[in-house]
Amino acid sequence: MPREAPYLAVADVLRARILAGEWGIGERLPSRARLAEEFGVGRNVVQRAMDRLIIDGLLEGRAGSGTYVRMPRERLRLVRSRRGERLGGSPSLVGSKERGKADAWDAHSQVRVPAPEAIAERLAISPGDPCVTTHYEFLTEGQPVQLSVSWEPMGLTGGTPVVLPESGPLAGKGVVRRMRSLGVVVATVIELPRPARATRAQANLLGISFGDLVLQIERTIYDTDGRPVETADIVIPDMRREVAYEFAVDPP
Repeated sequence: MPREAPYLAVADVLRARILAGEWGIGERLPSRARLAEEFGVGRNVVQRAMDRLIIDGLLEGRAGSGTYVRMPRERLRLVRSRRGERLGGSPSLVGSKERGKADAWDAHSQVRVPAPEAIAERLAISPGDPCVTTHYEFLTEGQPVQLSVSWEPMGLTGGTPVVLPESGPLAGKGVVRRMRSLGVVVATVIELPRPARATRAQANLLGISFGDLVLQIERTIYDTDGRPVETADIVIPDMRREVAYEFAVDPP
């Protein structure tokens, strides 16, 4: 049988001691050097063990201060369903009291932003082609719970009243209705969820620590011809939300 990695063994011991109350909520743990000496391991092993417990939500790192026992936080469930979400824009406020559902948001759009290579590939356009990009910050009861950056090709919406997702006659109505106004019918949505660590910018916006675990969802929306009409990167802090997917079942 393979031997357990040393940092996992240290993490298990620290977890047990935390749960037993050796360090209370909000209390700082001993330094890495002290714990390394106590366990007879290197400081890097202790750091990896602490990182593991930070991911698990037991600890939190405070820059320049140390590592502390984290206050337990309830994780709200976010249900991702085509029936319950307004794709590509502000969430519907109908039923906004549902737990975990965003009840407010901030949005900022820019036009004629050159598509980076990765975005161009997702939108089936050429790198550098002009796009509209919109940055969203979603809140639940005043707490930031989700970020999103959306990209739409201006070759599709440029010069139309719906070029900006949050302005114009269909402001905040989402990709489906805005595209339909142009005669474009949305048919398919593909989401690729991946675990990631929060960047400094994301951590600042979400009120979490740099490197905290987040769920990053790459979403692309296609019309009936298979043409991508919008792509977005969605970031959800793991400590605050768990994500559930709801699928409709076709009747037999």
